[in-house]
Amino acid sequence: MLRVSGLRKAFGEHEVLRSIDLEVVQGQVLTLIGPSGSGKTTALRSLNGLEIPDAGRVEVAPDLSVDFAAPVAKRDLARLRDCSAMVFQHYNLFPHMSVLANVVEGPVRVRNRPRDEAVAEAERLLERVGLSDKRDSFPHQLSGGQQQRVGIVRALAMRPRVLLFDEPTSALDPELVGDVLGVIRELAEEGWTMVVVTHELAFAQEVADQVVFMDQGVVVEHGAPEAVLTAPREERTRQFVRRLQNRF
Repeated sequence: MLRVSGLRKAFGEHEVLRSIDLEVVQGQVLTLIGPSGSGKTTALRSLNGLEIPDAGRVEVAPDLSVDFAAPVAKRDLARLRDCSAMVFQHYNLFPHMSVLANVVEGPVRVRNRPRDEAVAEAERLLERVGLSDKRDSFPHQLSGGQQQRVGIVRALAMRPRVLLFDEPTSALDPELVGDVLGVIRELAEEGWTMVVVTHELAFAQEVADQVVFMDQGVVVEHGAPEAVLTAPREERTRQFVRRLQNRF
């Protein structure tokens, strides 16, 4: 479904990604963990061209392969972005639009779907995450958890092949985390293909098919969650997991 090979990215002299390789099979959940500055978010944003790598290839089965070693045509970049939808750490909702308008905007303007069809799907998705009564509210009238659930609905409404989550709970108060993780958990059970940057190790162990630990721009360890999170091979992974487990 999604294959990444040799991904590199530098900002000036600082090399953020150093030959990253990843592969996600259709219906799998891959979680990226690691300390701040390890390159997780840059890797995630590179999967749909929000960040343009300096080198490497991103392939989305069955018909798209983008090689960043040379300038990428706008057409290919647009096709790459069409394959996925991003759920951001800080929601990124349009503040001047209602919840319903936020969800409908992409399908109508980007996907050219009939507005009535987009509205009907948006209402169905909002009901699914318990927000049907908020359809006419504005982002500032919602809690952080509600805004993030709207962000997830907005991504689902685009009907992507892959869902990308950039630390979807890190900006939330602790009591709101469970609702958002519950929605993501349900999506995993339904077989959505997802790449999730997270610090929630218990969630990663429960939901992920693969866990990738990154540090200093490289993949340090990669494997099943029970291996990486409970019996890591690498000392650097053990240090990171111990620190997160003991943070409370």
